[in-house]
Amino acid sequence: MKLTSVAANNRKKAFELRARKKEMVLPFAAADPQPTGDDRVEEVWVDKEIGREGFSYRLESGIEGTIHVDHVLEYNKDPNYIADLLLYKLTILAQEKVEESALSTRELIRRLNTSAAQFYRLLDQTNHRKSVRQLLALLSILDCDVELVVRDRRSA
Repeated sequence: MKLTSVAANNRKKAFELRARKKEMVLPFAAADPQPTGDDRVEEVWVDKEIGREGFSYRLESGIEGTIHVDHVLEYNKDPNYIADLLLYKLTILAQEKVEESALSTRELIRRLNTSAAQFYRLLDQTNHRKSVRQLLALLSILDCDVELVVRDRRSA
């Protein structure tokens, strides 16, 4: 996600970020180094050195910090980010299990009833458009049981 603008709101004690169609807030308390009343944010900018995928800021004391947009999405519990993170974790697990498996790649492709290109897209952790169903089928072929656990965050 590319940021289009960022501002520090010292009154609200938060960074206000804007991406193409999304506005987000990150409290100063979630930043490191943390701005305080004695050491306010002097300057904040969308950081081009990290591909506009984060921002940097300078405090009055001269200390600088950089925050990636993933930190902001995680803090705000963005549903799309959380879903992509789950897909990423399942993909990494599938990659590990494929490496450990005695089954050949050709056999896995045959059992999934798919093409080689689709199989390699399934194992690509940067591909967020793949089917969770196919990943679960692959893990099942690799003798893995996948259980989905839903917990209330307040009780955990």
